[in-house]
Amino acid sequence: MVPQEEITWASVHRGPDVLVRTPRLKRRGAARGTGRDGSRTVAADTGGFEDPSAEVLTEAAAAFGLLASSARLHIVWALAQGESDVTHLADRVGGALPAVSQHLAKLKLAGLVRSRREGRRQIYFVDDPDVVTVVRVMVGQLSARAEGVSASVHRLRGTGG
Repeated sequence: MVPQEEITWASVHRGPDVLVRTPRLKRRGAARGTGRDGSRTVAADTGGFEDPSAEVLTEAAAAFGLLASSARLHIVWALAQGESDVTHLADRVGGALPAVSQHLAKLKLAGLVRSRREGRRQIYFVDDPDVVTVVRVMVGQLSARAEGVSASVHRLRGTGG
């Protein structure tokens, strides 16, 4: 039997009230667990990965929920390009300073954004390459689709594109 990769989770604290769980992969035989009734279970072969727990899915949904706001997604996108203070971020994303500051506070609490002090300014950045990758892939794919749809519409209308 080909060994499966099992995801185990290591907890990392990122602030006083924020617990972030990071995945670690281990090579093993069939993944085993205990069902609700106490019986032993063996995971089906799902491409080498066991389904994540309800807790992990809830945490992931919460993180994606934060990124479901176009304003917060724009902020994370901007920070994925490079660090910035709140004033420059507000100018870049076209938001009011207090609103951008509140969005940053939520993103920071969730561990998606970090900050450091430089003199009187707070500099924000995304230091988790996985967050940057997820945002860049999603925005890139949607941009490519939009360009493809736009080019198709132009071809249908006979206007070039």
